[in-house]
Amino acid sequence: MKKLMTGNEALVRGAWEAGVLVASAYPGTPSTEILENMTGYKEVYSEWAPNEKVALEAAIGASIAGARSMASMKHVGLNVAADPLFTFAYTGVNGGLVCITADEPGMHSSQNEQDNRMYAKMARVPMIEPATSQECRDFMMEAYEISEKFDAPVLVRMTTRLCHSKDVVECGDRVAKAPIKPYVKNAKKYVSVPANARIARVSLEKRLEELAEFAETTNMNRVEDNGKKIGVVTSGMCYNYAKEVFGDDVNYLKLGFTYPLPLKMMAAFMDSVDKCYVIEENDPYLEEALKALGYGDKVFGKNTFPPYGELLSDVIRKSIGAKEFEIMDYDKAKVIPRPPALCAGCPHRGLYYELGKKKNIMVTGDIGCYTLGFAPPYNGLDTTICMGSAFSTAHGASKAFEMKGEDKRVVGILGDSTFFHTGMNGLTECLYNNSKTVSIILDNRITGMTGHQENPGSGKHAGGSEANIIDIEEVCRALGAKNIRTINPNDLKEVRETLDWALALDEPSVIITKWPCVLKKFSDKDKGDFPTAFKTKDVVDEEKCIGCKLCLKSGCPALSFNKERKKAVIDRLQCVGCDVCAQICPKNAIGKETK
Repeated sequence: MKKLMTGNEALVRGAWEAGVLVASAYPGTPSTEILENMTGYKEVYSEWAPNEKVALEAAIGASIAGARSMASMKHVGLNVAADPLFTFAYTGVNGGLVCITADEPGMHSSQNEQDNRMYAKMARVPMIEPATSQECRDFMMEAYEISEKFDAPVLVRMTTRLCHSKDVVECGDRVAKAPIKPYVKNAKKYVSVPANARIARVSLEKRLEELAEFAETTNMNRVEDNGKKIGVVTSGMCYNYAKEVFGDDVNYLKLGFTYPLPLKMMAAFMDSVDKCYVIEENDPYLEEALKALGYGDKVFGKNTFPPYGELLSDVIRKSIGAKEFEIMDYDKAKVIPRPPALCAGCPHRGLYYELGKKKNIMVTGDIGCYTLGFAPPYNGLDTTICMGSAFSTAHGASKAFEMKGEDKRVVGILGDSTFFHTGMNGLTECLYNNSKTVSIILDNRITGMTGHQENPGSGKHAGGSEANIIDIEEVCRALGAKNIRTINPNDLKEVRETLDWALALDEPSVIITKWPCVLKKFSDKDKGDFPTAFKTKDVVDEEKCIGCKLCLKSGCPALSFNKERKKAVIDRLQCVGCDVCAQICPKNAIGKETK
């Protein structure tokens, strides 16, 4: 049976065919679709976890209990999950466990460009890098065999292009009987106290020796001998880029099992060529291994190709001086830049509009749609570091201003999913250490930026079934917050008064803005809480409009200005009637549409 699949879909298919029973993840581009697709396989329990560490720990628990399990995340998510990964490498598995990391060369939707191949080396876990959708399916199935054979969690490293590009995949059936192993109490194996961990450390090195021997023989690593004296060493998606450029004019060492590396195979390949291009995105992982083997004089790696970004075929061509692809010539001056922006009706807009009026404040942001508040016309963020960092960063800055004797207030902003991810820890920091920060939680009832995945506050599970709602205000009170207000962010007067209230306090405060994402499919619960949401449209009364353009400062893409008539215009198709622009207008020229 053949199907057209993305790499993410093929990973899921391979895991399902291999008999996986438990899958846990936190959404993040380019990995999000992995868990989303897994929810379609009812034989597998699939869930969104509050963060990546929890997701991997859930998969670890399932593995110890005897089930094949899986955790998936984007590259920065593995930073969060690194703690359990390193320790589980010591203890080993019961049921097979695969952790998928989706790296993002080029940073299309990420705050950094780290190379997670280094995690396999640091954690001493076997690593697999597929290059096609077919390999995603095939290698996932083999990953579970490797995990159980060598008693180790397996890291599968993906990159953006492979996650999202499509290819034909030959599929099979799910194993007739899921390979469930019995749970046997074994404290010496799974209780990682120093006495047990020291023994496990020795066993880990023995395991790596066995995996190194396996790397030399597995068909995931192969040589393509085209009888040439120029070679290419590569792995993952870069193999496809190289093939587009060089075709059959070079020999290839195509690596799919990349930790431990097949050093004997690599040495033999280098002996067979006079010159070798090492094509890998980001870090010189393969290049350093070849140089350590003594082939530095033959290697053309980061001295030839960029150390950052995607190594697409046109980049490779330019780097080696080959003829570049012909492209259509066009007038670049006529291309209008379209940076990402908050959607029309976004509930974050009112908060940023009013916050922008406040003077002598620093605003620390976080990872989500609301990060776009840094851009004009709001210019509303001073920092964005990582998931859950807003409140902790705000606290540190606030204490620094106090120690410097500066009267400057700090506001931290993050979203509802981010709050559950790691924001609660930052809020605890502020409350425990009596910070004067204003902690703002933008609750738009969903995980917005990654495509509307559920979270502990949305009332739904990954598969759409009803879930317990974790109330953010109740959580804040349980943590010790005394000064809390929940407001409608579209009511500019309420936003303004609440910000004034919080900034006047000399102790920690929490503001929760509660209004659903304009793109969210409403649940019955949301309809009850927000009965007026998105029911009406706003319209400009041109007789009252004086062309002052103040409404444009809301930054709403539904608003524009007609230069000929010198009047504001509202695009009816985009408008959802949030009324923010109407509240800004000094002449009451914006009102409700009448039928």
